[in-house]
Order: sequence, then structure tokens, then C-alpha cells
Amino acid sequence: MKIFGREPTLIIQTMSAVLSVVVALGVPGLDAKQAALIIAVITAGFALVNAIVVRPIAPAAFIAFIGAGAALLAGYGLELSQQLVGSITVATVAVLALLTRGQVTPVADPRPPEHVVG
Repeated sequence: MKIFGREPTLIIQTMSAVLSVVVALGVPGLDAKQAALIIAVITAGFALVNAIVVRPIAPAAFIAFIGAGAALLAGYGLELSQQLVGSITVATVAVLALLTRGQVTPVADPRPPEHVVG
């Protein structure tokens, strides 16, 4: 499935990031806590859409849920360092790679046959 000729994960994550930046830049009338909570909802919502649309579930959905959780915790006053959030994200990607690597095979060999002279 493609959206505008692109992978759905790319479009979904881009829309989430753009909306999050707009909120973070300061919509009039929003304080920092409200902005963090809105970003958490946007990130989680787009992660859910990503998990529903993309099969098998894209690792980006898990990463987005981590970002949503970090924004939600920040909205309630628990400050997480960028290093901690980054470490959790890297660990999640590593675990997902470990779990999926044995189940993934290439669709086709991208190399041209050896007998073809280019």
C-alpha cells in the first residue's frame, strides 16, 4: 500500500512531526504542559494509525509510542533527559531487530544476473 507514492510510515511520521512542531512552537493560549499533552496525543494517534495501516507492524509505531510516552510524562512534570529517551529508543529498535530478523527475507535479489553485461 502506498500513500502519495510513498510508504505509509514515512507520510504518517512526517505529519506527526510537523503537527508536533507546530504545537511546540507555541499555539497562542497553550502552556508548556498543554503543549506536551497535545504532542503526546498526536504522536500516539499517528502511531496507532501506523500500526493499523502497515503490515507487519512497522518499528516506527513502537518508536512513536515511546515518544508519546516521553511527552506525556513530561506533560505531568517528569523530566526525562534526551539521553534516556534516546537510549530507550535504541534498545527498542535493537529488540525489534532481534525479534524480526529471523522472520524477514528479501523479496528478490537486487543484483543483476552475472551473465548480463551492462
